Amino acid sequence: MPSRLPLTVELMHPDAPLVVLRADALKITDLPGEPTRLVANLPYNVSVPVLLHMLEHFPSIRAGVVMVQAEVGERLAAPPGSKVYGSPSVKAAWYGAFRTAGKVSRQVFWPVPNVDSILIAFQRRESPLESEELRLATFALVDGAFQQRRKMLRQSLSTVLGDSASATAILEAAGIDPTERGEQAHRRRVPRHRQVLDRRRPRLTPCSS
Repeated sequence: MPSRLPLTVELMHPDAPLVVLRADALKITDLPGEPTRLVANLPYNVSVPVLLHMLEHFPSIRAGVVMVQAEVGERLAAPPGSKVYGSPSVKAAWYGAFRTAGKVSRQVFWPVPNVDSILIAFQRRESPLESEELRLATFALVDGAFQQRRKMLRQSLSTVLGDSASATAILEAAGIDPTERGEQAHRRRVPRHRQVLDRRRPRLTPCSS
C-alpha cells in the first residue's frame, strides 16, 4: 500500500528525503522541485502515455530507466526501418534517444505473469526540437499515418491534412508517393518530411496522446 512506502524508507534510510504523491500519473503537471531522473515500473496498459506525459510536462527530466512490457519497450527503442517501428518509436525519438537496457525475468514477479518485461533507458536531447506547435503537428501526422497503416498515405492522412486532394498535393510536394501504404512507408526515412509539417501547420489541432 502507498502508506507503507514512507515507513519502509524511513526504516532503511532515515535521512533520505521522500515525497509521496497519490495522484493520476496522466494528470500530474506539477512536482516538487525539478526532477532530473525518471525511474519507474510503469503500468503496462498505459506505459507509453504516462512516459510521454512526463517528458512533455517535465523538461527537467534529462534521463531515466523504466520497466515496460517487452513488446512496448521494443517499439519505443525501435529505429526507422525496424519491423516494430511505430507511433511510440517516433514520439519517443522526439524527446531523445531510447535503448533497451536489459530483460527482466518473469520469475522475479509473484504471481508469475504471462508477459515478458524489459528495461528501457533514455537520454533527453540537449536541445529540444523546435516548438510545441511543431510537436503537435508532428504527433498529429504520426497518429494519422500509423493508425491506418494498411491504407494509402493520402487516405490515412486526409483528415489531418484536410482532405484526400490536399494530402496528395502535400505528400507529392514533399517527395512522398501518396499511394504508398503506411505499413510500407514506416520502414524507411521519409525524404523532405519538413515540407509536410510546414504545410500542415495552418490546421493544427491538439494531440493528447
